[in-house]
Amino acid sequence: MRREITGKHMAIIIVSGFGIVMTVNLLMATLAIRGFGGVIVENSYVASQNFNGWLDAAQRQKALGWSASVTRSEHGHLLLETSSVPDGSTITAVARRPLGRPQTTTLDFFEEPAGRYVATRPLGPGRWIVRLRIVSPDRRSWASEERLP
Repeated sequence: MRREITGKHMAIIIVSGFGIVMTVNLLMATLAIRGFGGVIVENSYVASQNFNGWLDAAQRQKALGWSASVTRSEHGHLLLETSSVPDGSTITAVARRPLGRPQTTTLDFFEEPAGRYVATRPLGPGRWIVRLRIVSPDRRSWASEERLP
């Protein structure tokens, strides 16, 4: 037994189809916005104007010869191994989540044996991007960004 498709049936099919497509699009857009942690630069034109200055600063930083590598202890404290960093330097770090809800933590370090620094408080589990900043007593500075799994 066959039923005839009327204009009313077609209207219901079309409205239902578009309703499903719009619902899925709104759901995906909501999930994308909630997982967006921010922008790298606010204005790309202004950033392009500063690019050569950033390259010069990177060359000056490289000429210092300082280096640092970050690991995490079993208790969650960041461990920082440095080389050629002057004694008495101040080390700070800002850790942020690369994905998901924005979360930022500022960390300070204390020196253990020479060249090894430990964060004063633990960092939570998961992925982090850590931006290190080292400032020597004579005000020279060095910065780096590390990803922690």
